[in-house]
Amino acid sequence: MPHPLRAIAAAGAAAAIALGLAACGASAPPAAGPSPTASPALPSPTPTAVVEVPVTPATPAPARATAVPVAVSVPAVGVEVPVVPVGVDPNGAMELPVDPAVAGWYEYGADPASPQGRTVISAHVDAPDYPIGPFSRLRDLAPGATVQVRDAAGQAFDYAVTDVTYYRKTDLPVAELFARDGAPALVLITCGGAFDASVGRYEDNVVVIASPTG
Repeated sequence: MPHPLRAIAAAGAAAAIALGLAACGASAPPAAGPSPTASPALPSPTPTAVVEVPVTPATPAPARATAVPVAVSVPAVGVEVPVVPVGVDPNGAMELPVDPAVAGWYEYGADPASPQGRTVISAHVDAPDYPIGPFSRLRDLAPGATVQVRDAAGQAFDYAVTDVTYYRKTDLPVAELFARDGAPALVLITCGGAFDASVGRYEDNVVVIASPTG
C-alpha cells in the first residue's frame, strides 16, 4: 500500500499536470461568436456586523513563590529543629540529613504556602555517632498540639495535630502522605517501634498529620 504522504503528493502532482494540460491543450483561438449579453449588476453584499469578543491578556500570571521551610517547632514535646530541602536517594527513598537533629523537607512536593497538597518533613530518630533526635518525641503528641513551620522569608505557618499513627514500614501509605492535591496539611515522619538488628532499622514509622490553623 503506498505511503499516505506519497499518495497525497502524487495526487497533488496529478492535479497540477491535469490543470497544465487543460490550459495548454487548445492549439488555436476559439472561433468568434456573438458578443455575450452583459449580466445585470448585482447589489453589493451587506457587511456582517462586527461581534466584539473579550480579549484575555496574553501575559501569564506570575508563578507563586515557594515557601521553603527552614525550621519546625512543636512546643508540647520540646522540638525545635532546622529544616533543609531534600529529594530522593539512589534507592528511591526520601533523602534525609544524617544528623537526627536536622529535618528534611521533601522539595518535590507541597510547601507550607501551597493551596493544596501535603508538606512532608522528616528526620531520623537516631543515627550512629549521634544522640537520639528530637523527632523521637513526636510519638508523645496528642491531637490539638500546635506545630509551627517557618520559611526562609521569616513567615510562620501554624498547624494543629489531628493524628499520630504508627505504620509498619511496608504498609506506609506513601501516595497518600505525599499527595500533591487535596486539602493542605503538614506531615511529620520519623522511625518508631522495635529496632530490627538483623536489618539495622526500626520496624515502624511514626506519622503526624497536622492541619493549618491560619
